[in-house]
Amino acid sequence: MAKLPMSAVPRAIETGETRGFMKAVVDSGSGEILGCAVLGSEGGEVMTMIQVAMLGGLTYRAMADAIFTHPLLAEGLNALFAMFDACDGA
Repeated sequence: MAKLPMSAVPRAIETGETRGFMKAVVDSGSGEILGCAVLGSEGGEVMTMIQVAMLGGLTYRAMADAIFTHPLLAEGLNALFAMFDACDGA
């Protein structure tokens, strides 16, 4: 499980909407994204991106390495999913 405060997302800072967080659960063996919650401004828009990734079978690594449009809240997904590498010591 990884949790990223919205105060660490550049677009949230830019808009002054830093309340909330992004949280993801990933299978440690396969890297499969098992679930996610986004509580914050435009959280539903970000959740849709994660839902599509899950439907497409993308792993957390694909989301950590993806290039998202700047400046959007979705950029925070890079930081959120990169946190799983820190958990593994990679």
